[in-house]
Amino acid sequence: MWEKIRIIFSIGELRQKILLTLFLLAIYRVGWQIVLPIVDKGAMEVFFGDTSKGLGKLLETVATFSASSLTNATIFGLGIMPYISASIIFQLLGSVWGPLEKLQKEGESGRKKINEYTRYATILLCLGQSWFYVNFLVQRDLVKPGFGTIPWQITAVVTMTAGTAFLMWLGEQIDEYGIGNGISLLIMAGILARMPGAGWDLIRPIFEKGGLTVGSSGDQVGVEVLVILAVLFVGVVAGIVFITLGQRRIPTQSAKHVRGRRVYGGTRQYLPLRVNQAGVMPIIFASSLLLFPTVFFGYLAGYGGLWQQLDAVFRNHDGFIYNVLYVLLIYFFCYFWTAITFNPKDMADNLKNYGTFIPGYRPGKRTADYLEKVMVRITYVGAGFLALVAIIPTLVSTWLRIDPGVASFYGGTGLLIAVSVAFDLVQKIDSHLVMRNYKGLLE
Repeated sequence: MWEKIRIIFSIGELRQKILLTLFLLAIYRVGWQIVLPIVDKGAMEVFFGDTSKGLGKLLETVATFSASSLTNATIFGLGIMPYISASIIFQLLGSVWGPLEKLQKEGESGRKKINEYTRYATILLCLGQSWFYVNFLVQRDLVKPGFGTIPWQITAVVTMTAGTAFLMWLGEQIDEYGIGNGISLLIMAGILARMPGAGWDLIRPIFEKGGLTVGSSGDQVGVEVLVILAVLFVGVVAGIVFITLGQRRIPTQSAKHVRGRRVYGGTRQYLPLRVNQAGVMPIIFASSLLLFPTVFFGYLAGYGGLWQQLDAVFRNHDGFIYNVLYVLLIYFFCYFWTAITFNPKDMADNLKNYGTFIPGYRPGKRTADYLEKVMVRITYVGAGFLALVAIIPTLVSTWLRIDPGVASFYGGTGLLIAVSVAFDLVQKIDSHLVMRNYKGLLE
């Protein structure tokens, strides 16, 4: 492994890309710590500490997949959440709105135009979200005395908007001059930055109470729990990699063409269909959707009766009803997102245009129907895997009596994003090594 690392940094171009990427990520982490000048940090900690099961929980979940820091109100407080929202909006519109769908089919020029529209939409979303957020801080007396005036609010809104725009630019610089997907690396950096704190919370009682013990007592975990957690972590990561790379390979064959005395085509290939076509999006949508009722019913719980019962259902994330709803929503969004991103008709038409067919199925509608049937089946398996990964933190927290903040690194959105992005980064480094006739990192 050390030899491979030495080879990586001995390649000038690759070394420059990696160091530039690390430098830009370091800039992001520095800005993540700079609090807005109007914010009373002590009041923020008290407020979001008291609402850890409601609004604070919602903001922490949003922070997992948006590289944001809304509970600290920093200059990068919104993270890249507005950019992600704008990208999803345009992706959804591209499947239902004709002009945008036409742009998507224009290749590189159309993609650049859509990216330009996405940036404009990001700024508009930033202005709206930051204005509501700053007003919320003022109404809850979370700002310093004398800093709740309109000019200071406008300053905070512009600062947070500029912070998100800078992060968007940072991600694009990583895409162009660094290595890996810039936006994904920013999200992964935010997730990994929380891991040392969570790990310290797990092992701190061991040092405070004088070493490891067999059997858990109070907030101190036993040595057998640490072994189980280590094995479980390795198993979950291996499972995520396995499903991320999982494919259903559909055999295809190209038609033969006779030109003069030579025969072209007739070769057998395969069409790879990903098992987890939707990626991490179903977990993001499902967890976000379930946290809004948590906050909503939390405010109405004071009226008692049915509202209090509903609040207990959604507030208890370890409960049976909550987890059943979570799994059902993951399945729904898996099929929903796959239906948007995977178009069997277009794929069948492309195969037909290139003179390729699936043995046993006529080109055109029969091929499209077959591809849709296969995708429905493998999506069921992918959704089942995502559901399992999503509820593992709940199971770990309940059965092993581990803090939910620690258990969240054994599944759910955070671990899935971190492993997927890390594996994508390794593949891109591999491509540079193979191009120069070196062995890849995974060989």
